[in-house]
Amino acid sequence: MRVLVTGGAGYIGSHTVVQLLAAGHQVEVVDSFANAKASVVPRIEALTGSLLTVHAFDVCDRDKTEALLAGGAFEAVIHFAGFKAVGESVAEPLSYYDNNLDSTLSLVRAMNRHGVRRLVFSSSATVYGADPELPMREELPTSATNPYGWTKVMQEQILRDVAAADHSWRIGLLRYFNPVGAHPSGTMGEDPQGNPNNLVPFIAQVAVGRRERLAVFGGDYDTPDGTCLRDYIHVEDLAAGHVAALHRLQAMAEPVGVWNLGTGQGTSVLEMVAAFSRAVGRDLPYDIVERRAGDIAVSYADPSRAHAELGWRAVKSVDDMCADAWRWQSANPQGYPDA
Repeated sequence: MRVLVTGGAGYIGSHTVVQLLAAGHQVEVVDSFANAKASVVPRIEALTGSLLTVHAFDVCDRDKTEALLAGGAFEAVIHFAGFKAVGESVAEPLSYYDNNLDSTLSLVRAMNRHGVRRLVFSSSATVYGADPELPMREELPTSATNPYGWTKVMQEQILRDVAAADHSWRIGLLRYFNPVGAHPSGTMGEDPQGNPNNLVPFIAQVAVGRRERLAVFGGDYDTPDGTCLRDYIHVEDLAAGHVAALHRLQAMAEPVGVWNLGTGQGTSVLEMVAAFSRAVGRDLPYDIVERRAGDIAVSYADPSRAHAELGWRAVKSVDDMCADAWRWQSANPQGYPDA
């Protein structure tokens, strides 16, 4: 298919573009480069042997988005574009509501006008709220504990309402758990701007010498070692889930499908530190500090629906995730170059 990927230069988007091209799809990317660097593009091209068409603008720009959909002859869209830092969303809620909701509204309006009604949407396990039943299943009620999470809840509802009004739509809502890792080549990986908001890139920056020690937020949770448990998923497995969802849209009887993308296993913060230390070959320093507001003790998926309906499952281990993340970070200690 001819596929438009919004936010396709970002961490998850870039890995998904590589797999879409490998699967034989024609791909174009639109990205504002607010949270990505243009230097990822030649790396995608080198890995795939394909020249990539990239449109450098924000999909919140309705006129430019309209023009792109009008002339692109796209058959489907994968929508990654959006702000994604929980802490930043608490500090700047209006910015998050404005950007994340408006980007989706702008995109879906243009898609609808030009008959492009297949969409895979980047959602999040944050839609399960503060104290969900475990393991988290797609039929659980949605809620959120921060503005970022609420934007995902709201975007899911917008897309459901659009599909309810016009059953020609086919929409896949993918609820990610905790993406980590990097492309096994070591040429593509996670490159957060400023302080990392997630555990593994912070560990990687400690390992490569950019930061002195890791702060572990809370050591007194009701978990085996007192630290939070999360369902970490390799970005390569996550990217494969998007390709599987895109293929599934063509055969769906109902307008909307919802799938968890996770392993179904919880890994604690200290277990992840130990795994990364194995990858590096030395113990990494950390301090246990006060809990962080908004964190829940345990989060992991029930991925059985994705297994059954998408024919997809996560296959890479925590050790694979850490080895690939370290290969990326050690080869690119400052992340992607600016140019």
